[in-house]
Amino acid sequence: MSQAPESAPAPGPVAAPTPVGSGGTPSRLLVYVLGGIAVAGLASSTMLWQRLDTMQEALARQSQEANTQAIEARTLARQAQEQVTEASARLAVQEARVNEVALQRGQLEELMQSLSRSRDENLVVDIESSLRLAQQQAQLTGSLEPLVGALKNAQQRIERAAQPRLAPVQRAIGRDLERIGSASVADTSGLLSRLDDLVRQVDELPLANAVALAASTRRLQAQPADPEADTSGQDAWWVWLQRVGQVVFDEAKGLVRLSRIDQPEAALLAPDQAFFLRENLKLKLLNARMGVLARQLDSARTDLTAATAALNRYFDPASRRTQSAATVLQQVQASMKVAELPRPDETLSALATAAAGR
Repeated sequence: MSQAPESAPAPGPVAAPTPVGSGGTPSRLLVYVLGGIAVAGLASSTMLWQRLDTMQEALARQSQEANTQAIEARTLARQAQEQVTEASARLAVQEARVNEVALQRGQLEELMQSLSRSRDENLVVDIESSLRLAQQQAQLTGSLEPLVGALKNAQQRIERAAQPRLAPVQRAIGRDLERIGSASVADTSGLLSRLDDLVRQVDELPLANAVALAASTRRLQAQPADPEADTSGQDAWWVWLQRVGQVVFDEAKGLVRLSRIDQPEAALLAPDQAFFLRENLKLKLLNARMGVLARQLDSARTDLTAATAALNRYFDPASRRTQSAATVLQQVQASMKVAELPRPDETLSALATAAAGR
């Protein structure tokens, strides 16, 4: 650093020269020291400015290199993204082609399998179809005969084929035959015949409010106690007179009766309503018959319960015909048990295994 010039002293009288001695040496030394310090400071300032210039150049160079690298990185990233997009498109196309090839291969294998199906496989398919058809027939008819016949026919066909691969199917058919043979189902024909007999007997059942009339009619139509007695002439007239007197006496005695009526609707039933009562009872029995034919056993049981209630409420419980009809209704309801028809599950499973070739 340069020092500022000292101001010139004001003009004045010239002093006398100072003699050289001890007083002038320190001030000169001080001037030299200050000059050296100034030179050193100037040198250090110069070096500092040079270092700062070098650092600025280095920073500028590094910044330029970083910008260049950033531009190159963005360019590479863009190229990589384009390559990834292109690769994804190619991969999607390849996957579509692979799926198409796999589908074509599956169709080709299925076609080859259907074309190369052997006689044993056709036999397995035919047996399975016949068993399923027989099972449907058994469910519709309520009889096990179609299913048993189909199983026996399948067993004979497998025996004629004599293929060891079908031996498990033959054993399964034998087990299903034993199980189905030991199963019990409702006798549909017997139930239908009993219901038909009940429908025919409805018109002959005595009502609860016609008990006295029925008893009088029976006494009038009764035969003499002694079949060997001579009923000709006066004896016949006397016997007839006795019976008429007995009927008149019973009618007179029955004019006033004291009895307990548990069901007043039966005693209060009008004569013209008896026809509709019997027809309704017939309809309930016929509905039960249709339910048995249609394998709707729950509906048939409901109709039989309603018929039993009507029989016990409106008809004479002391009559033998009413008691017989009630007994038949109880037997029909006991025989009408809901038993699920057995299924040839083991045979169908063995057939599926044989068809799969396992």
